[in-house]
Amino acid sequence: MAFYSQDPAMGQTLRQLVGQLRQEGRPGLEEQLSITWLRYGTSLIGSGEPLTREAFWSQPVAGASWAGARPRYPASVIKLVYLVAAEAWLQRQLIDDGPELRRALADMVRDSGNDATSLVLDLLTGTTSGPSLPPERHAAWCRQRQLVNGWLSRLGWSEVEGINACQKTWAEGPYGRERDFYGPELENRNRLSSDFTARLLHAVMAGAIVSPPACRRMIELLRRSLDPHQRAADPENQVDGFLGAGLPAEARLWSKAGWMSQARHDAAYVEVDGKAPMLLVVFSEGRDCACDDSLLPAIAASLLDA
Repeated sequence: MAFYSQDPAMGQTLRQLVGQLRQEGRPGLEEQLSITWLRYGTSLIGSGEPLTREAFWSQPVAGASWAGARPRYPASVIKLVYLVAAEAWLQRQLIDDGPELRRALADMVRDSGNDATSLVLDLLTGTTSGPSLPPERHAAWCRQRQLVNGWLSRLGWSEVEGINACQKTWAEGPYGRERDFYGPELENRNRLSSDFTARLLHAVMAGAIVSPPACRRMIELLRRSLDPHQRAADPENQVDGFLGAGLPAEARLWSKAGWMSQARHDAAYVEVDGKAPMLLVVFSEGRDCACDDSLLPAIAASLLDA
């Protein structure tokens, strides 16, 4: 059962939107798309800080989804998971804090850096990339690489079912022991659902996971600028072609996008004066969706005004 309450009117709006987007020249979009859309009466930011965990998760949240429970390859949205895991490891003193870790976390989230992500996952799991390993050493290495998945399972969230968060992100692809770990048919690729991603981002923005100070650090890393001059200066701005591009200039945006040849995704929390704050996660799969830089902005614009 999802952590939010299905709102019939929001669900109808979402179904109509998906149908409209398909009719605009996107055949098969229904199967290529996952959306989780939450709407709030007041700002979500820090709202969980004064509450116990039980009290926070008992708060009603209105939402709707389209294929929200379906696991998909998340591309760089997985970096949101590794960010939260890093703060959880730091709280338990499983890894050491320091300037190099903070630099890696910032580059992983703000710039979606793959090299930074590699270091973060190495620290989280005690593994490193390299040549293929003999069977016994490979088995031990694989067990270590499951540490983030083990942490996720202990959260006790129903949305964790079917999730896989154990792979690095790549520019060219995995080699050696990393390629072996993917499996012959790439069956061990990372997988997230839009429902799970929405719950994780919901907890971060509310200050309700790891600790309030940790959430405040993560929120600052997720903040995006909608200033056109800053976006033009940064070709990897994670706004153009994503949800942020469908928002008015005065909007406040926190997000983590993902893009590769077969996927275009974004997970965002949005506040605009005079409108209900919303949290929106959109996963779109397939080459057509990956090349469609108008799809996610159209979804964000439509749902913000719904």
